[in-house]
Amino acid sequence: MDSQDLFNAAITLSGVFGGWILKTIWDAIKDLKAEVRELNREVNQDFVRREDFKDSIVEIKEMLNKIFDKLDNKADK
Repeated sequence: MDSQDLFNAAITLSGVFGGWILKTIWDAIKDLKAEVRELNREVNQDFVRREDFKDSIVEIKEMLNKIFDKLDNKADK
């Protein structure tokens, strides 16, 4: 074999190896995107939105204030 054939074989092998690496990275990125989409879907279902939480906290504080007012007005302090 002369040096040109060895060079061509080395370039071919490096191209195949590089292509395999790029394909592996491409598949990993695709899997990560799918996992992020799934996680985003789960987060939207499982967690309370900030506005809903604030509204609920306001209602709870109002109820606690009413309870404290009743306790303050209780006759047997």
